[in-house]
Amino acid sequence: MSTNSEKISHEDTDPEANPVSDDITKFGPAPDGGLQAWLVAVGGAFTSFACLGFSNSFGVFQEYYTTHQLSHYPPDKIAWIGSLSIFIQFAGGALAGPLFDRFGAALVIRPAAVFYIVAMMLTSLCTEYWHFMLCQGVLMGMAMSVLQFPAFAAVSQFFDKNRAAAMGVVISGSSIGGIVFPIALSKMLNDSDIGFGWSVRIMGFAVTPLMGFACFAIRARLPPRKTDFFIPAAFKDQRYVLLVGALFFSFLGVMTPLFFLPTYAVARGVDSALASYLLAILNGASTLGRVIPGILADKYGRLNVFGLGGLATGMIVFCMNSATTTAGLVVYAVAIGFSSGTIISGASTAFSICTDDARNVGTYLGMGMAVGSIAALIGPPVNGALVERYGDFLQVSIFSGVMCIVGGTLALASKAATKEGLWGRA
Repeated sequence: MSTNSEKISHEDTDPEANPVSDDITKFGPAPDGGLQAWLVAVGGAFTSFACLGFSNSFGVFQEYYTTHQLSHYPPDKIAWIGSLSIFIQFAGGALAGPLFDRFGAALVIRPAAVFYIVAMMLTSLCTEYWHFMLCQGVLMGMAMSVLQFPAFAAVSQFFDKNRAAAMGVVISGSSIGGIVFPIALSKMLNDSDIGFGWSVRIMGFAVTPLMGFACFAIRARLPPRKTDFFIPAAFKDQRYVLLVGALFFSFLGVMTPLFFLPTYAVARGVDSALASYLLAILNGASTLGRVIPGILADKYGRLNVFGLGGLATGMIVFCMNSATTTAGLVVYAVAIGFSSGTIISGASTAFSICTDDARNVGTYLGMGMAVGSIAALIGPPVNGALVERYGDFLQVSIFSGVMCIVGGTLALASKAATKEGLWGRA
């Protein structure tokens, strides 16, 4: 084990794999606090609110499209809209992360914020399946990718010892968005005469000032790096490869409740409006599930929390079919929300331990998320096909639960490639 650890340590300090130049030493260590650092974190939380919060609400659109504009399409085909958006949102990190590392925040985030609002307004005009695929799937996914990865990378430059906690604050914005968007959209779509178009436009107007704040709050602390655009040497690190695999399998399973919990609730006789509120409850619990594990990760190990979160999420997904009453569904939404909250925030901080140069975090995170995004693309349609084939959600819960447990196991296994070892605090 010591030989392997020494090898990994050598790769971390190899100039080609992890370039660290002398010009960043004058900037000193990360402040781990202060006005500027927390402004960056709040700006990141706003981007998570607008981007991940909106994509976390696709279950509302899944249920609405099934009974309105796209009622003549099967569930798996409708799910492709949301899964394509999430796929591009994370796959685009392969470009967005390196762009931030090389050019900073201003040239990346500000154009993307304008593009995101435009894409949301175009979605409000959609009527055909290909319209939704193009605007909500492709255009919004591209904009969200370029917004969120620079935010993650910027926070990593301002925080070191408290990085997991700060990242939890950033990711918690997505949970708060996941509360606001489903409740607001459900109310407007199901209990008013506003209609689909203006419901989506109102959401666009609501996030515009948040995007404006984020554009000026998020900035890099360190100078851009001048090395290669990508860092392929990252895939020589056993930790990194195992973490990418952990994220891939976790994404295959964790999207299930976000996409299908409202549809499952309606199938169990719950009112459509109340079913949409379950998604808000899930995301509300996920807020605590992103902040509290982040604090614990800084103390007890980032890989430990990421891995245990994946295992817990898998076991809870197995229990989905046991929730058959409204009270049971509320309890289930709270449980799955809290446990699944560790997946995104846990992965974001876990990737940061694979490099000693904070200027590389955006690239490491972007490349890893890009691979994991393939699972986000195929997972929901596979679940939709299982629902269509069997007419029930038992097979969906089994498939998704197994995938999350595999992901959690791989995250814990990555500890074997750290200097702390399998049983250490890493």
